[in-house]
Amino acid sequence: MDIGSRIRLLRQQQNLTQEELAERCELTKGFISQIERNLTSPSITTFLYILEALGTNPENFFKNTQVEQRVFHEEDFFEAENEELGYLLSYIVPNAQKNEMEPTLWEIQPGGETKILGPFEGESFAYIFSGQVEFHFGKEVEMVKKNQTIYSTGEEPQFFRNKGKSVAKVLWVCSPPSF
Repeated sequence: MDIGSRIRLLRQQQNLTQEELAERCELTKGFISQIERNLTSPSITTFLYILEALGTNPENFFKNTQVEQRVFHEEDFFEAENEELGYLLSYIVPNAQKNEMEPTLWEIQPGGETKILGPFEGESFAYIFSGQVEFHFGKEVEMVKKNQTIYSTGEEPQFFRNKGKSVAKVLWVCSPPSF
């Protein structure tokens, strides 16, 4: 089996760039490129991280048919932390990039902010579970608090900033997947 081509195919089926896959695996874009071109082989540990980021496992990777998972548990989540911006991002439905929407859970530290999303063709929805955040949509800024929702188009760049004193938890769903 051509492992590099299979990884590339799975990545492309999920509309992920090499850079996005690399970020999810804490690898470099160049290393992902080398793997996909079979110029290098990942260690078993790295291979398992890549499969996790692609929402699959070794058994499904090496067979042609996959059983579609419908219920996901915390151990299925893939997390990416950005200490510089001050957030923890949880991909709560692994492999969601192949779906019509991608739900993500963000824990934003006081003074932290999410990465900027967009502009993109589609829509996003957010629900604030705890705390309060500024929602930046282009040049507009709105304060959004616990138990409030946001529904917007992707026509402008958008992100959240936590100006509060406690961690803010935000469920952010994009359609089509954009993270």
